[in-house]
Amino acid sequence: MLPRLYAIIDPALLSGAGDQAARVAAFARELAKGGATLIQYRNKAGSGRQMLSDARALRRALGSEVRLIMNDRADLCLAAGFDGVHVGQEDLSPEGARAVLGDRLWVGVSTHSVEQVIEADQTSADYIAIGPVFATASKQNPDPVVGLEGVRAARAATRKLLVAIGGITRVNCASVIQAGADSVAVISDLVHGPAKSVAAFLRVLG
Repeated sequence: MLPRLYAIIDPALLSGAGDQAARVAAFARELAKGGATLIQYRNKAGSGRQMLSDARALRRALGSEVRLIMNDRADLCLAAGFDGVHVGQEDLSPEGARAVLGDRLWVGVSTHSVEQVIEADQTSADYIAIGPVFATASKQNPDPVVGLEGVRAARAATRKLLVAIGGITRVNCASVIQAGADSVAVISDLVHGPAKSVAAFLRVLG
């Protein structure tokens, strides 16, 4: 099962002085305080060394109470003791990730069309992400918006767990769940006041 809220941490969005790993860990603790139980660490710009440092700080800060997902890097997922990996269309394939991680850890995959959802449905991925649902500022070169219709089409195309991502806020998240998503992935709308933001999302999502 997936929780209704799938929180994503992008260190590039976290301002502040001092050690990045400490900032990431402190932010994650706030997310958990608000009720987040699933967090992905996504770092598109950092070195492998920095990513591993951040990831290990996350694991230490959260213990086993929060399921941690590593974006892209199955090797760092294992090195940091994370609970799974999330891969994109240009990354390691779901089966490649599964070969690295084995059957115990989670594998998720990003999709941006019904065709990609159908393809991902044939893999051993535990969940499929569809998006961007709405316009998003968290990616430099986002894929075309799929809208709520895209979520409905994805729901019809797979029985796997479905995560919707892209431009999701407290205002529109309920409509995304109503369209068929099991969970909503959120990045930007959690950055300010993370504990209160998570709690607000969970109140809306039920």
